[in-house]
Amino acid sequence: MEHDHSSEAIERRLAAGPRHNYLRDWIYGGIDGSVTTLAVVSGVVGAQLSPWIILVMGFANLVADGFSMAASNFLGTRAEYEDLKRIEAIENRHIDLAPEGEREEVRQIFRNKGFTGEDLTRIVELVTADRTRWVRTMLTEEYGLPHDVRSPWMAAVTTFSAFIACGLVPLLPYVFGLSNPVVLSMVMTGGVFFAIGSVKSRWSTASWWSSGLSTLAVGAIAAGLAYGAGLLLNHLARH
Repeated sequence: MEHDHSSEAIERRLAAGPRHNYLRDWIYGGIDGSVTTLAVVSGVVGAQLSPWIILVMGFANLVADGFSMAASNFLGTRAEYEDLKRIEAIENRHIDLAPEGEREEVRQIFRNKGFTGEDLTRIVELVTADRTRWVRTMLTEEYGLPHDVRSPWMAAVTTFSAFIACGLVPLLPYVFGLSNPVVLSMVMTGGVFFAIGSVKSRWSTASWWSSGLSTLAVGAIAAGLAYGAGLLLNHLARH
């Protein structure tokens, strides 16, 4: 993404700090919602059950699995935040108990980056002169942790909304009683997969059509597996 490199623009950007990206949560929720609901449709069709069962099972899975994914994402993201705070407390305690040892860690960190002599000594003095800067340096350089963790609530809401929005698509032909609902459900869901992949390409080096087709392939495999499972269960039930 291009941006202004004037002194004022740079100052504003740095003052605002890094923005958290919830694209991963949206893609994760959207793809899983589509796969889950399409799998229900494919499985029920493969088992040759009634459209009413598709609606009942589809909406039940849509709500339950959507909430489960959102809750899991919330708890996982909050665990990252709690781990960050735990290690932050450990580093603060180490600075209180063994400040010289912690200074030596900072010295070795920047020595490994190529700093030597007076430059190295000055960097160590600057980093350790401010407690917050010192701890953040250790979190980033020693543990590979970010300065801040994404909001668990935003991560959960993003996942849930994407799951519901995309997962509803395979059920729409059945909700409105359209003709050839199976074919329409497959085609519409395939469009969702391709769209998600195409949008995802904006944040990657892959072309929009390549990303779209790879995501579509994931959905096609899931639908095929679910349909095969439905056929198998139907066969076993008849025998």
